[in-house]
Amino acid sequence: MTPPTSSSTVTLNVNGEKHSLTVDHRTTLLDALRDRLDLTGTKKGCDHGQCGACTVLVDGRRTVSCLQLAVASEDREITTVEGVAEGDRLHPVQQAFLDLDGYQCGYCTPGQICSAVAVIEEHAAGWPSAVTADVRTEAGPPPLTTEEIKERMSGNLCRCAAYGQMAEAVARAAAEASTDTAVTEGTAA
Repeated sequence: MTPPTSSSTVTLNVNGEKHSLTVDHRTTLLDALRDRLDLTGTKKGCDHGQCGACTVLVDGRRTVSCLQLAVASEDREITTVEGVAEGDRLHPVQQAFLDLDGYQCGYCTPGQICSAVAVIEEHAAGWPSAVTADVRTEAGPPPLTTEEIKERMSGNLCRCAAYGQMAEAVARAAAEASTDTAVTEGTAA
């Protein structure tokens, strides 16, 4: 009987590029990104899925990469903070964080930015949060209030407590995204 192997070769699609890696089955997505692909924007905070510093987008959904195995990430679209910008143009969330000082030490910022990108998309799609008053589909997305933003971003911790500036940055980026969508829809008519 052949003993089971403890590693596999996987293809990770990260920021639009495919990478073939042989990894131990226990390797987390976080460790593969940082240690094998040198994408160090994603931070290792608690390593227990509690702080959100390692948040990345997997198929457009927020994921704490310290709890996701690399082998379970094969053939999925993975976006790290290095991949949210469009070339040299910062993503609106990144620009808002910069303009409104939505960071202090910056350690949690990559996870906060990835989470904020997903928050804006989830809100636009009408997903309710724990503080959404009317969760009926026909009610549409709730107003993106500070309370909504804080609830939706609550999985990302900041030891510097820049939460006020972060909420303001998310609100600005969301307003810009809805304006861009309205303009695009208006020109398509």
